[in-house]
Amino acid sequence: MKSVSALFAAVIGVATVPAQAEISTEAARAGVAPFYRALNAEFASESADLIRQATAADWVSCRGNADCNTRDQVIAGIGQRLKSVPDLKWEIKEIAVSGDQVTVRGEATGTPAGEFMGAPHSGKSFKLMSIDVHTLQGGKMVRSYHVEDWIGAVRQLTAK
Repeated sequence: MKSVSALFAAVIGVATVPAQAEISTEAARAGVAPFYRALNAEFASESADLIRQATAADWVSCRGNADCNTRDQVIAGIGQRLKSVPDLKWEIKEIAVSGDQVTVRGEATGTPAGEFMGAPHSGKSFKLMSIDVHTLQGGKMVRSYHVEDWIGAVRQLTAK
């Protein structure tokens, strides 16, 4: 018996693409965990190695459909972020898996050491949510799309 999507594709004359093998939640967590560890100030000295451990050499991280950074650009950016928020902590709160895609709901907390994204230094902390969709192949991240609530973080830092 054909699947509904295969029948639909046959009716409209489109070839179907075989689904990727489902990654287990445990394998997904193991694949992305080093990356999230790299985002934590506690592991700042290991950050570049942790990112390399979690990603393929040609991995890209995208903030938009075509606004992507290479692995080396991400490593440089994370180093700068960890300096500006010396107590940054990023946690995996939830993982969902579909085929070779891993969606992570994360949470970041921290207290900037100085001016941050235009917000003057106030000594206040922030907590934000992130949503990341990673494609894994061979246990490594090959492409990531991410959204973080940095506007909400700035609002928290400037609230009276």
